[in-house]
Amino acid sequence: MKPTKNSQVADTLTADVVIVGAGVAGLLAAYKLSQSGARVLVLEAGPAIERIEAIENYRNAIAKTPESPYPGTEYAPRPSVIALDDYYVQAGPTQFKSTYIRRVGGTTWHWLGTALRHLPADFEMRTRYGVAVDWPISYEALEPWYSAAEHELGVAGDSEASLGSPRSREYPMQPLPLTYLDRQVGQAAKSLGLTVRITPQARNAVTYQNRPPCCGSANCIPICPIGAKYDATVHLRKAVEHGARVVDQAVVYQVEVDNEGRVTGVRLKRPDGTEQRAEGQIYVLAAHAIETPKILLMSRTDALPNGVANSSGLVGRHLMDHPIQLSWALAENPLYPYRSPLENAGIEDFRDGAFRSQRSAFRIAIGEDGWSFPGTSPPTLASNLIKKGFRGQALQAAMNAHTARQFRFACLVEQLPDPENRIEPAFDQPDSFGIPRPRLYYRLDEFTQQALAEARRVSEEIFRAMGVLYLEHAPEHFGAGHVMGTYRMGLDPNSSVVTPEQRSHDHPNLFLLGSGVFPTVGTANPTLTIAALSLWAAETISRELASLGPEVAAGE
Repeated sequence: MKPTKNSQVADTLTADVVIVGAGVAGLLAAYKLSQSGARVLVLEAGPAIERIEAIENYRNAIAKTPESPYPGTEYAPRPSVIALDDYYVQAGPTQFKSTYIRRVGGTTWHWLGTALRHLPADFEMRTRYGVAVDWPISYEALEPWYSAAEHELGVAGDSEASLGSPRSREYPMQPLPLTYLDRQVGQAAKSLGLTVRITPQARNAVTYQNRPPCCGSANCIPICPIGAKYDATVHLRKAVEHGARVVDQAVVYQVEVDNEGRVTGVRLKRPDGTEQRAEGQIYVLAAHAIETPKILLMSRTDALPNGVANSSGLVGRHLMDHPIQLSWALAENPLYPYRSPLENAGIEDFRDGAFRSQRSAFRIAIGEDGWSFPGTSPPTLASNLIKKGFRGQALQAAMNAHTARQFRFACLVEQLPDPENRIEPAFDQPDSFGIPRPRLYYRLDEFTQQALAEARRVSEEIFRAMGVLYLEHAPEHFGAGHVMGTYRMGLDPNSSVVTPEQRSHDHPNLFLLGSGVFPTVGTANPTLTIAALSLWAAETISRELASLGPEVAAGE
């Protein structure tokens, strides 16, 4: 049902802290703030979903995509990898291919679980390599929060392994073992002077936080069937236990600001078309790197014609991803994929170096899902073989022989910030609920294209060292689902949107959390850094609430 115009406000929701977005950033902050005694309200555009329901959705889906367990809704639509333009309004020369989930729990429902830290050099791209910008914080300042995030999410990793990011605490769990496939790739890589290393993962190696250990379903994307992989519903439960209120199906579309520059409320629409308002002392937008800037830019008024938090004009700009170069091969001998997480190990040798002044860095993730990512899953392979005349035991033998030898690499490539890569509300193309869809301008520059080419070269070199029978490179990049950079942090309000503590430069009681604050992206999957920054911001907000006096904590 479309919302009616000029709907009456049914009631006003109140709290000390109003958080928009129930993903990892919003729910981690909600948990820590409610734990400290604050009254917390979390507003999520999409509905809640139970794991068993999502699994059944996936089983019944004809197209097994990352989004298929989580159907979109009329009031909170979202992009899909097979129908990007149903939600996105693509206006750039390159198609933006990454997606996200609008549900309670956010995109952690279908994330991979990779929990790498940024490298110290990733915070100093301008200083070290003369490109992009430096972060306004250092690796050393964020390191304690990385450790805290690893324990909150439950990361399994090798504390003795050098991944280029010095540690002050051990991982909470030992790593999952290298697979047979990992070890075979490792032998070939070693002959080239490269090293296969176990990947830190927010996935249980043993029972942790009352969740079971990974059983190797090879189904991390789109859903872990047993909950061994972390998702933000872990902190949903913890936040609710400490008194946080989570309201789903609450589509926030406007941030209200008074003449003093303070946020005074947010307005939201419910599926039946009614409207509500939420008020608090402090406001947190953690609704993803596309939805958060969209809300801010939609909130334009005569006093703020460029939208909220946008005196710099940079809200929505510097949209980045980790474009993926996908390459796959058929080994001469069986490698036995599909017996572990989808990605368990990788080659990290290309994440940093002097070359970053000329081209992007990248990392190589070793796929444990055969050729499913390139599009030839076992069911697809079976269909292809049946068309060739295979039947019965001959079909089974051909399936086993081919699937057991499939493997692939996903090379995740760093992308530099470009202000022309951006998101803005498409006021002229609303969704079915009457809210503007996101219009995206996106392109891959030469800096990134050179890294994609180098990733193909290195992948092929490793394949040939393994003596593969067949290899192929995807002709176009894939999206990593790592949407970053659209409300960057910085010291100068003229060149950034938020301060190092993730507070809006323009509005002292507004915080913006999530990967949108990243000034640059490095090569690490963003979730662990999102979590670390969210924990840090929660401490800042908690101190600020304490300074407002005991009446806030008492709910007066």
